Amino acid sequence: MSANIAEMEKRRAAAKLGGGQARVDAQHAKGKLTARERIKVLLDDGSFEEYDQYVEHNCTDFGMDAQHIPGDGVVTGSGTINGRLVYVYSQDFTVYGGALSERHAQKICKIMDMALKVGAPVIGLNDSGGARIQEGVASLAGYAEVFQRNVLASGVVPQLSVIMGPCAGGAVYSPAMTDFIFMVKDSSFMFVTGPDVVKTVTNEVVTQEELGGAVTHTTRTSVADIAFENDIEALMSVRDFFDFLPLSNREEAPLRPTSDPWDRIEDSLDTLIPANANQPYDMHEVIRKVVDEGDFFEVQPAHAANIICGFGRIEGRSVGVVANQPMVLAGCLDINSSKKAARFVRFCDCFNIPIVTLVDVPGFLPGTDQEHNGIIKHGAKLLFAYAEATVPKITIITRKAYGGAYVVMASKHLRGDLNYAWPTAEIAVMGAKGAVEIIFRKDMGDPDKIAARTKEYEDRFANPFVAASKGFIDEVIYPHSTRRRIALGLRKLRNKQLENPWKKHDNIPL
Repeated sequence: MSANIAEMEKRRAAAKLGGGQARVDAQHAKGKLTARERIKVLLDDGSFEEYDQYVEHNCTDFGMDAQHIPGDGVVTGSGTINGRLVYVYSQDFTVYGGALSERHAQKICKIMDMALKVGAPVIGLNDSGGARIQEGVASLAGYAEVFQRNVLASGVVPQLSVIMGPCAGGAVYSPAMTDFIFMVKDSSFMFVTGPDVVKTVTNEVVTQEELGGAVTHTTRTSVADIAFENDIEALMSVRDFFDFLPLSNREEAPLRPTSDPWDRIEDSLDTLIPANANQPYDMHEVIRKVVDEGDFFEVQPAHAANIICGFGRIEGRSVGVVANQPMVLAGCLDINSSKKAARFVRFCDCFNIPIVTLVDVPGFLPGTDQEHNGIIKHGAKLLFAYAEATVPKITIITRKAYGGAYVVMASKHLRGDLNYAWPTAEIAVMGAKGAVEIIFRKDMGDPDKIAARTKEYEDRFANPFVAASKGFIDEVIYPHSTRRRIALGLRKLRNKQLENPWKKHDNIPL
């Protein structure tokens, strides 16, 4: 028995050493943790149970039959984050550059299958040079097997990807199909074709960072959600983020005890809206004064900042928050903000997370650039997402809610459950100036008449009471009682039941 135990310990030690000490040192020299070190930071102490530690590749071409490293470039298994089950894979760059082989893919597929069976999230820590070229089409088949499981798991269990090194070629499509992507600045990259290929084909000279770095993908492309400074910050943030999510679409999000009173009055909100309707204010302030203890985890903060999306808690329970941001583009909806918010709303609906919408929107952003790039179809994505959502939906209109943008932002007409307005709300087809120029075009040459007509329109429509008189607003509330109203509303809606007509799936305007 002792000889067998010694053999097991020897094999375990070989697997844990990965590609060898020199390659581990090279990984550290780049400021990166190894695959196992990352898992240790991510999961609760002592909770990780590894699977397939001794798996090796089955390739015999190009001299590969002489190179066998246990684990084959990926560490897989399960563990807990704050006591809750999660399945994890962590690619090991010290072994064949983390390149994906057939067996490497099989290891990832095994834990994804397990996660689906038991109903637990999957977190992938990506650090790979791509497909293992020596295996040819077998490695491509391995990617396809992973992709298929990403699709089947979508909307069933949360899927998170953390890009902690290179992620190139076909490798990018697995993270792209997961729910959220976190990246690390200066050490993680995502691109379909790298800088060398780009230069060969198009003569463009571009760096890895410019082409597919963390800043590029969290600002311009929206491929990734947040860019972190280093591995430790990224992994600790994943731990925080994980606490907002349910384990699966059949579970509720975790309940976190809080000492923040549900009926806390926030008097400062009564004076937040400026007297000048064209003057902005920071919607983050409203969010943080409403959610438990001001704790708000924003996603995609650097992209389409004219809309804010993220997670908070009310009475310890997770809520998704979508809010127009008057500080950026006056809070207008445009292509990028519509896509950003639509995907977020659909995630919340998948996993039964109630949606709180804070509205201050003067309309859709006008211009040929927006129209020619498809604002009609992209704006319809947000409309579609809100309209199909069956989770509890509570909407607060703080100031402007004009035109089609009013309808899109979780209005009563899109099955909003509770729709409130502050006394400062203005709900109308459009702003007074634009409306008067259309309705009273014949008076445009008379400034006094136009001024009088504008005041008349503002007095008539620049308030929430017309909409309230038609039942489109359930109540005009004091701003200071916003948290209390949301908390009461969520209590009432906890057992909400609403089902859409049976269908194989919808056909959202992609």
